[in-house]
Amino acid sequence: MEVDPELASQWLRYVSYYRLSAYWYPARLLTHDGVRDDAFRSGTRFSDAVSLYESDRKLRTLVHDGMERIEIAMRTRVGEALVTTDPLSYTDPSRFRPSFDHQRWMSTLAKRVARAGRSNEAIRHYRDKYDDKFPFWVLAEVLDFADMSRLYEGLPAADQRLIAEDLGIIINLGMLSKHQRRKAKLQSPLVRWMEQLTIVRNHCAHHARLWNKSFAPAPTAALRTLPEFITLPQGQSEKIFGVITVMANLIRVTSPGTTWPSKVAALIHNEFLTNPLVSPTSMGLPEDWSLSF
Repeated sequence: MEVDPELASQWLRYVSYYRLSAYWYPARLLTHDGVRDDAFRSGTRFSDAVSLYESDRKLRTLVHDGMERIEIAMRTRVGEALVTTDPLSYTDPSRFRPSFDHQRWMSTLAKRVARAGRSNEAIRHYRDKYDDKFPFWVLAEVLDFADMSRLYEGLPAADQRLIAEDLGIIINLGMLSKHQRRKAKLQSPLVRWMEQLTIVRNHCAHHARLWNKSFAPAPTAALRTLPEFITLPQGQSEKIFGVITVMANLIRVTSPGTTWPSKVAALIHNEFLTNPLVSPTSMGLPEDWSLSF
């Protein structure tokens, strides 16, 4: 590897060798046994790894910003579904699927309330005045994205579908096979995508790498019935391209006129794809990837 000693000294002093090494890992040569060697392919530069690290950091910042809008939208839409008949309907196990572990979710909720109790004015107000009977719209402010994702998964299929459609996910069932239609009717395809978005959000919160990373796969068949998702890979998606494609379309619905998709596209085009350490496959990019943004 070509190394500028001054640049390397600066970076390795404040960013660990192990953390940086993930960004030059693909440039390490393969042995005959398919194992990565300590030698690098010709032309590999430390400065390119640093640039890639910076590009990944910028992507994390953008993704985290976009997640905020989606998380708040999900809180609002799930809340609307739950409070239609009773602000306390979330306490009733029969309001959810039989498979939903309601007791476990309520236990998690109690922990979130206890954690927020000292600093959250709304929690303190309702606790003092209504004896811990919190309407869902108050609780929604202390829930994590993972909590909301699990709650959405626990809703009946009809509620899941209405929330997904409010977010622009209107599946064309006629384009699916019989088996795929059955799955889409039993559970909204958005459920598994919310699970994947939760994982990616947590990666961003812990400053973990998004480039060249595989996440829990999410199915694509149902979403691909919509023109805005046609660039998703067939079968399932596990790379960051799928995540930002879904995010871009959700954010367009929740924030009309948003520049978020164009900012992500510019970052990919101008910084990732111009870096010699980056291949389109490392992000899951198809040839026509720009059509998604």
